[in-house]
Amino acid sequence: MKLVKLIAVLGMLACSLSSAFAQEAVIRKNLAERLPSFSKINEVSKTPMNGLYEIRVNDNDIFYTDAKGNFLLQGNLIDTRAKRNLTEERVEKLNAIDFNALPFKDAFTVVHGNGKRKLAVFEDPNCTYCKRFEHDLEKVNDVTIHTFLIPILSPDSVDKAKNIWCAKDQGKAWLDWMIRDQTAAKASCDTAALERNLDFSKKHKISGTPTVFFVDGSRVPGAISAQQVEKLLTSAKAP
Repeated sequence: MKLVKLIAVLGMLACSLSSAFAQEAVIRKNLAERLPSFSKINEVSKTPMNGLYEIRVNDNDIFYTDAKGNFLLQGNLIDTRAKRNLTEERVEKLNAIDFNALPFKDAFTVVHGNGKRKLAVFEDPNCTYCKRFEHDLEKVNDVTIHTFLIPILSPDSVDKAKNIWCAKDQGKAWLDWMIRDQTAAKASCDTAALERNLDFSKKHKISGTPTVFFVDGSRVPGAISAQQVEKLLTSAKAP
């Protein structure tokens, strides 16, 4: 009797999976035929909302569609009962980065206190918000800060970034400029790390500065206060 029930359950599961695959195939086919930009869909998945499907393209761009791909939506899906922004949560998960996999050889490090806590930040030397952020970071103790230079704002950003990267003491040159407005002396060295940082940023859609990463892989775009940094350092736990 138990075997019969198990076979029945397995049969229903197989039918359900078959139906899900067929449904996904319909959505992929219709969207690809009607919208060329959706010819390469990363993932199709059901949402908690009945009849609504999530479409993921370009690795982490989220859209929504019906069961036949006849309609397409872009926006936030809100769970009103749980008061959760499901789209925002999904994007944050997709944008998360394995902190330990960051290319630290292409960053320089500044240590406050015992440095037992860690964060990484992508910054441009001409970024006003980055300067404000660096001023706030001065108030945060016992943290190791890995700074990745991404000169994206202007040609002058490239020159400044190269001089800072090639300085004998990169951390000091960086803080002298960002905190004390003291321009780094002209210097030359191998600056391929800056190009690698730019490539990494494009790959992971780091499009603004500063962008901060914590050990749990979460990212925070934009300048945040010392209090916010403290809160996130405390809540972030390595997976």
